Amino acid sequence: MGSSVSALLVSHDGARWLPAVIDGLRAQRTPVDDVVVVDTTSRDGSADLLHDAFGAVVTAPGSTSFPAAVGLGLDELRERGSTSEWIWILHDDANPDPGALAALLAAAAADPEVDVLGPKLREWPSLRRLLELGVTISGTGRRLTGLERGEYDQGQHDEIRDVLAVNTAGMLVRRRVLEELGGLDPQLPIFGNDIDFGWRAAMAGHRTVVVPDAVVFHAEAAHRGLRRTPLTGRHTHYQERRAALYTLLVNARRRSLLWLTVRLAFGTLLRMIGFLLVRAVGEALDDLAALLSIYAHPGEVRAARRARRARGPLLEERARPLLAPWWLPYRHGLDFLGDLVTAATNQAQDVAERRRIAAAQHAPASTVARPRTEEDELAEDTGAVARFLTNPVALALAVIVLAALVGAREAVGSVAGGGLSPTPSGVSDWWRLQTETWHPLGTGTAVPAPPYLLPLALLATLLGGSPSAAVSVVLVLAVPVGLWGAWRFLRVVGRLVTPTGAPRWALLWGSATWALVPVASGGWGDGRLGVVVVAALLPWLAHAALGFADPDADHRWRAAWRTGLLLAVGTSFAPVLWLFAVLLGLVVLAAAFAIVRGAGRDRSVWGPPATAVGLVPLLLAPWWIPAIQRGAAEALLLDVGRLPGPDVDGLGLVTGRLGDLGAPWWLGVVLAVLAVLALVPRATRIPVLVCWVVAAVAAVLAAVLGTVTVSMAATSADAGLGALVVVLQGALVVAVTTGAIAAGQGDATWRRVAAVGLALVAAAVPVGGLAWWFAGSDPALADGIDTDIPVYMVQSSESGAAHGILVVRGSVDDGLTYTVRRGDGVTLGEDEILDLTGADTSFTAEVRELVSRPTPGVIDRLGRSGIEYVVLPSPADGDVAAVLDAAAGLVQASAEDRTTRAWQVDRPLDSSALEGPTSWLRVLLLVAQGVAVVVVAVLCLPTTSRRRSS
Repeated sequence: MGSSVSALLVSHDGARWLPAVIDGLRAQRTPVDDVVVVDTTSRDGSADLLHDAFGAVVTAPGSTSFPAAVGLGLDELRERGSTSEWIWILHDDANPDPGALAALLAAAAADPEVDVLGPKLREWPSLRRLLELGVTISGTGRRLTGLERGEYDQGQHDEIRDVLAVNTAGMLVRRRVLEELGGLDPQLPIFGNDIDFGWRAAMAGHRTVVVPDAVVFHAEAAHRGLRRTPLTGRHTHYQERRAALYTLLVNARRRSLLWLTVRLAFGTLLRMIGFLLVRAVGEALDDLAALLSIYAHPGEVRAARRARRARGPLLEERARPLLAPWWLPYRHGLDFLGDLVTAATNQAQDVAERRRIAAAQHAPASTVARPRTEEDELAEDTGAVARFLTNPVALALAVIVLAALVGAREAVGSVAGGGLSPTPSGVSDWWRLQTETWHPLGTGTAVPAPPYLLPLALLATLLGGSPSAAVSVVLVLAVPVGLWGAWRFLRVVGRLVTPTGAPRWALLWGSATWALVPVASGGWGDGRLGVVVVAALLPWLAHAALGFADPDADHRWRAAWRTGLLLAVGTSFAPVLWLFAVLLGLVVLAAAFAIVRGAGRDRSVWGPPATAVGLVPLLLAPWWIPAIQRGAAEALLLDVGRLPGPDVDGLGLVTGRLGDLGAPWWLGVVLAVLAVLALVPRATRIPVLVCWVVAAVAAVLAAVLGTVTVSMAATSADAGLGALVVVLQGALVVAVTTGAIAAGQGDATWRRVAAVGLALVAAAVPVGGLAWWFAGSDPALADGIDTDIPVYMVQSSESGAAHGILVVRGSVDDGLTYTVRRGDGVTLGEDEILDLTGADTSFTAEVRELVSRPTPGVIDRLGRSGIEYVVLPSPADGDVAAVLDAAAGLVQASAEDRTTRAWQVDRPLDSSALEGPTSWLRVLLLVAQGVAVVVVAVLCLPTTSRRRSS
C-alpha cells in the first residue's frame, strides 16, 4: 500500500506478556518498516527480551512517563533518519492480531482524510470480551466506551466510525500529526493521555476513526493493578480521576470553564458519597485528592490551555459531536442507584439460595428442581408484556395494587382527623422542631420532638417541602409497599422451608393479607401512622433479619446494620416495637444456645442480633435521652398520634382490630383459625411453630402492657399496642402461608378437597378486607379537625409566638381546662410534645386567678406570656364569662358563634417568657445521630465494584 510504518513499543516490567506481544508484532501480515523500543528500567528481564527480538533498546529511568517514553521513541527515529509516515504505538501488554496493522492501513488508504486510527480492543486473556472501540468522555470525567460491561464480541460493532479518541494500545497515527500536536501531554503520565490527544486532534481539524477489523488483545495491566509503577503506586484510581479532571479543564470551551469547575467540585462530592455507600473509602479519598491536586495548581491548567491555543485556532465544534451527551451522567447515576438498591435488597434471597445449595450437597434428591411447566416455557418464549398478561398471579397483584391506590384516594391531599393531627404549612416547621432544644409551644417546653419527624421531614424535603404530601405518600403507598415486601419475604421463607418454595397462589394470598393488615385493623382509616408504617416496614425488617441465618459471618454482620436501621425507623413510629424486638431476641438466642452447643461462644452468632437491637437507642438518642431527662419517658410506651388512642382488648389482639375500628371481626377469626390449622401438616410444623412463638411473644408483651395506663398533665392513655397487633397478625399470615406449602400434598382425595375448601375460606380474608375498604369503611382521617376559634384570631396567632390564644373549656360545675394555641395550631409532631409536657403550675395558677378573681397584674402577666386573646368556646360558661367581662385590661372581641365568648388582652405582648435555655446535650446528640445514621447506612449497604472484573 506504499505507506511506511514504524512501531513504537513502550515497556515496563512486562516480561509476562512480551513474548506473545513480540510474536504478534513479528506475525503481522503487513510487516512494519522499523521497530523502536523504549524500556523504562524494567526489573524483570523485559529489556533483554526486547534486545534479543529487535536489537537496540532505548533505556529510560523508571519514573519516565508514557508521553515522555513516546517522545524518546520519536527522537530515536529522527536519529536513525527514519522517514516513516505512520507511527504504530504499542504497549507491552497489548498483543496485536496478525491482521491488525493491515486492517488499519487499509482503512487509512480508503479514507485519506483520517489521521488517527485505533483497533478493536479485546480483553486478554479472555480474548472474546470487548474492552474498547473508541472512547469519549462525559461531562463528569467518566471514560465511556459505549459498551455493556462484560460484552462479548459477536460482530455487533463491526463498522468503521468517527470517534473522539482511541486507546494508545494499538493507535496508528500519522507522524506529522503526532509531532504537530506536541505528542502526548506530559501532564498525563500514564492514564487519560489518549482521550486528551484525540480531543486536541479533533479541535485541530484531524479525524480519528476506530477500525473493528483490526484487533488488539489488551491486558490493561496498569488499570487493573496487575503491576505497579512509580507513576501509579497503589493509587491507580487517583491517577485516573486526576487525568479525567485535567483533560476536561484544559480542553473545555472558555465560556463553560467556570461552570465546569463548579460542577466537577460538586460532582466529586456526590461521587465520594457514592463510593462511601459501597464502602469504597479509598476510592472516595482518591477522588478528593485528585480534585485538590488539580485545583491547588490552577497554573498548570492555564499553561496547558495557552499551549493549545498557541498551536493554532481551536475548532471546538469539531470535537463537540464526539463528546458524550450532557444527560448521560444523570442516567449513570440512576443506574448506580438501581444497582445499589437491587444488591441491598437481595441479601435474604441469597441466604435462601446458599442454604439450598448446602442442602443439595447433603441430600441432592431432596433439592431436585421443580418440573418445568407450560408457564415456564411461555416465560422463556414470550416478551414481558405477554408474560404479564398470561400470568394470573401477576394480574392479581396488579389488580390488588390498583385497588389499593383507589381505596387510598381519601388520603390524597391535606388530611387530618381521627388520630392524625394536621400537618404544618412547610417542612421548615418540622426541621425546626427536630433541631430545637426548646419549643415555643404552649407555655414553652424542652420535651424533644418525636423521632418520626426526621424520616417524615426527609421525605417531605424530597417531595418539594410539602409535609402534607409526605403524609399522603405514606398513607397511599403503605399497602403497595407492604405487598411488595411481604411477597419478597414470604418467597424467601418458602425457599428456606423447601427448595421448591411456596406456591405462587400462597404467596399471593399471604402478601395481600399482610398488606391489608393496617386497613383491616382500622389503623389506616383512623390516621394511626404508627400502625401504617410498621405494617409496611415489617416485612422488609423481617427480610433483613433473615440474614442472621446466613452461613457467612460477614453477611450476618451486614444484616445487623440493615436490621438495626430498619428497626430504628419502625421504632421511631412505634416505640413498643423495640421492646418486642428485645424480648424476641432474648427468646431466640436462648433457644439457639439450648439447641446448638457452643453457640454462645461464637460472637458472630449472637453479636449481629444484639448489635441490631442496640443500634436503636443509639440512633434515637436525641429523643430517648432528653425525653427521660425531661420526665417524658412514658413516650416509650405510647403509640404516635393524637391521644387517647383506641383500646385493644384480647379479642382485638387476636382478630387484629383496634378497638371498634376496622373490618368485621370475623375476618380476623378466620385468619387465626387458619393459623391453628397450619400446625397440622407435619412437613412444615416446625417453621409454623416458629411463627407461633413470635405471635406468643407479641401476645405476652401486649398482655403486660395492657395493664399499664400512662397519666399525663392533660390526659391519660393506655400503652400503645398497635404495633403488636401488626406483628401478631403478620406472624399468623406467615404461619398460614408456610403451612400452605404442605397443604394438599399426597394422593388422598380428602386432602385435596380439604385444601381447596381451606383455600376458598382463606380467600375471604383479603377479598373481604378489600371489599370493606371500598364499601364499608368511613375513614376518620378524611373528616378533618374542627376548630372553634374565630378565624381572625387564628390568622393573628400565625404571625408569631407572641400572639397566643388562651382557650378555656368546660364549666365551673364540671371543671375547667385550658390550652394555649400558637402559630397554625397543634400540628403533627407538636401534639406529642404538648401531650408529654408536664403541667406549668405557675401559669395554671394565673389561669385559675384569671377565671375567678382577675387582677391587673394577672392581665399584665398574660401579655408578658404572649397571650393576645382569651376564648371560651361554645358553650361558654356564663359565670366565667361574667368574671372576664368585668376584668380590667380585657376587651371583648367578636366571635361568629354567639355562644362563644372572646376577649383581647389590652397589654403589650411579649414572647420572651417562651424562651428557654439551649440544651447542648441534645445538640451533641443530634450531631452524633447524623454521623451514626450515615455510618450505619454505609455499613448496611453492599460492597460493589465499578471496575471490570479481571
